[in-house]
Amino acid sequence: MREVGGVFIAEGVVVTGDVVLEQGVNLWYGVIIRGDVAKITLRERVNIQDGSVVHCEFDVPQVIEPGVVVGHSAVLHGKSIGADTLIGIGARLLNRSEIGAECIIAAGAVVLEGAVIPPRSLVVGVPGKVVRRVTDEEVARTKMLSDRYQNMSRRYVAGSIPLPYGK
Repeated sequence: MREVGGVFIAEGVVVTGDVVLEQGVNLWYGVIIRGDVAKITLRERVNIQDGSVVHCEFDVPQVIEPGVVVGHSAVLHGKSIGADTLIGIGARLLNRSEIGAECIIAAGAVVLEGAVIPPRSLVVGVPGKVVRRVTDEEVARTKMLSDRYQNMSRRYVAGSIPLPYGK
């Protein structure tokens, strides 16, 4: 694992193509980010957890705004994700989807191609449907998760968390 220019990159991460990683981005084990068909931008403090994939449609750049938290094994193939949004474990965002700020996309949800999700929406199911407005407490929890991963990445870099088995 390493920290490069204020970005935490765990072992096994692949970043290729036209990709911008801003200060505080943290990418965990097995993340793949492929900016080979369009530009991908991860703004400040974006957290992408183990086994997730970020890619996009040809000539449709993707921007992930500050403070977004992405759960394990998610696939982000959309156009945009608004600030302080939580993408749950195993969620799928299909081509050209646009997610507003402070949303929660539930674990396993599939946001359909071209969908536009309004800010502060909770999306669940396959296909994903907006079921209610996200609460202030839920937004605060997403921000807390972002802070936790920032702190954990610092602990890894400082050596206070043991390296993976066999290292």
